[in-house]
Amino acid sequence: METNHDSSSTNTIGFCLLPSEIIQNILLHLALPEIICLKSLNRFVADVISDKYFVRAYNSQARSTAWLFVYKKRWNRDALLHGFNDQSNRWFSFQIDSLLNPIIRPGDDIYFLTASCNVFLFVSNTRGEVIALNLATKAVKTIPPSPLGPRGTSSWRRSGMKLVITGSDQFQFLFVDLVRNSPVLFVYSSQTDTWQSTEAREGLAGMPRVCPKEDDHVFLNVIDGPYESMVTAVGLERDAHNNYAPIVLRPRFNRRPSDGLNLLQVYGDGSMLVIKSSGGGDDDGNTGVRMLNDIELWGGWRLNGSWHNWEYISKVPCKIKEQIRKPYRAMRGCLERRDGIIRAVLLSNYDGLWDIIWLSYDMGRSLWAWLPLPDCKMKGLNMAGIAFSSGLTLS
Repeated sequence: METNHDSSSTNTIGFCLLPSEIIQNILLHLALPEIICLKSLNRFVADVISDKYFVRAYNSQARSTAWLFVYKKRWNRDALLHGFNDQSNRWFSFQIDSLLNPIIRPGDDIYFLTASCNVFLFVSNTRGEVIALNLATKAVKTIPPSPLGPRGTSSWRRSGMKLVITGSDQFQFLFVDLVRNSPVLFVYSSQTDTWQSTEAREGLAGMPRVCPKEDDHVFLNVIDGPYESMVTAVGLERDAHNNYAPIVLRPRFNRRPSDGLNLLQVYGDGSMLVIKSSGGGDDDGNTGVRMLNDIELWGGWRLNGSWHNWEYISKVPCKIKEQIRKPYRAMRGCLERRDGIIRAVLLSNYDGLWDIIWLSYDMGRSLWAWLPLPDCKMKGLNMAGIAFSSGLTLS
C-alpha cells in the first residue's frame, strides 16, 4: 500500500510540473467526473480548473458533447445514476442519493424523467411531484404542481416533454397534454417558480415560412398513433403578449407493408424511428423472443414550415445492423435531435439481461454511426429512467 501511495504521489507531482497550457489541454479532453476527481486531489490542479478562462473553454466544448443517462434501482432502494458520453469509453457513476435525501420521504418511489446540461428532473411516483436537481450547484427543489395537479410516472411521455436551459442555473420545463380533447402546452420557469399554460391552435398560420435553424422550435408529441401523430411545434421566442404560440401539426404515417414484422415506433424532437422485428408472442398473450430486422428513420419538418406526412429518410446499414442484432423480449427507446445529429438509444431486455444500443445519424452527411457501450451491470435491476442530455459543465 505504501508503494502505491508513493507512486501516485510521484505521478501527481510529475503532472503538476508540466506547462499549464499542456495541463489545460489534457483536462479539456476529460469528462466532468474525472475533472472533479482531479480537483479534489491536488490544489495546483484545482487552481487550473477554477481558472475562468479554462472554465469558459471547457464549457464551450462540453455543450457539444452528448451524454446518455440511465437510472437503475433494486425496487425502492439502491438507486444508481450512470452516465456515458460519446467522447469516453466507460460509464460514470453519479452519487445523487445524498443530494435528493433532504426532500425525499420514506417510501418514495423515484424515477428519472429527463436532463439537460447540469439539470436533472426526477418524479416521485408516490406523491406525483417533480424534483429538480442541479449537479453543479447541488441545489435540489420540488417543482410546484402543474395546473393538471400531481402526476405519476405513467402520466409522463418522453416525446411529449422537454427541458430547456435558459441561463445560468435557470431552466424551463415544457410538456403537452390533452385537456378536454385539446392539446395544451404547460411551461414551468425556474426563474419565477410558476407555470404557464397555452392552448395550441390548429394549422400552420402561425408558423414561419422559413425556419432558419432547427433549434428555433421544440416539437412535443401529444398523440403517437400507428397512422397519424399529433405534434405540437413550440417556438422558443414568445409573442407580443409574452406567451408561447404552440401550433398543432398532424403528420400522417403511410406505413409500408410490414411482411408480418412487429413494428415499434420511437418519437422525439420531430423525428421517428421505426424498429421492425421478427418473432413475437403466441395466441395466449405470452411475449415471445423477437429479433431485430430493420431500423428506419423518418422525419417531415421542412424549411418552408409544412409537415403533412412522415417521410422516410434512411435506414441503418446492414453492417451496423448485423453488429447490434440480439434476441429480446421487450424493447423501448428514446430519440433526440440536436445540432444536426439525431441520436437514438434502444433498451432491450432478454430474460433479465439488459442491452443498450446507441445509434446516431448525421443529417448533413447522411451518415449512420453505432457507439458500442460497455456493460452497465444492470442484471437483476429495474430500469427507472433513461434520457439523452447535452454536456455537463463547470460552474
